[in-house]
Amino acid sequence: MSGASHEIQHNSNNKKIALLIAVLALFLAISETISKSYQTEVLILQMKSSDLWAFYQSKNIRQSSMKNSKDIVNIIGKNDDKTKEAIQRWDKDIVRYDSEPATGDGKAELMEKAKQAEHERDVVLKKYHRLEIASGLLQVAIVIASASVVTGVAILFWCSGGLGIISLFFITFGIFFS
Repeated sequence: MSGASHEIQHNSNNKKIALLIAVLALFLAISETISKSYQTEVLILQMKSSDLWAFYQSKNIRQSSMKNSKDIVNIIGKNDDKTKEAIQRWDKDIVRYDSEPATGDGKAELMEKAKQAEHERDVVLKKYHRLEIASGLLQVAIVIASASVVTGVAILFWCSGGLGIISLFFITFGIFFS
């Protein structure tokens, strides 16, 4: 092979590798952008579930305080009309703290909301991890493709392309499947 035809072949290969690197970098940018979005969503859902559990705990504390107050009054044995009214009010509040379907602020409803937020967080976290794996694979693929330019070893080009294809599966599963 003459020197000129070898140089043309080498330049043609370099253009293919450069194109592969550009495509890999594009998918890396997409993967990273969506991944950061998922990461933010995970943090928001974690805060939401933490807030709901804190609200649940405050309801539980209030309910326990009312039960204790009622027990103390019963132990003391005070039995006037004001005490009876207070006990009736506490009984209603104790029941209301357990479940309040009208407002969704009872312990049962808060627990359900918190568990739902945790589930949503876990689903998004899986997606985030898949995209992080895809990003790592794409970074390695870009390095391997760059090495193929320097070394001229064709198998590196194909390995790089293969890693790119594998990363597309992770991106697809990270975006469309939970």
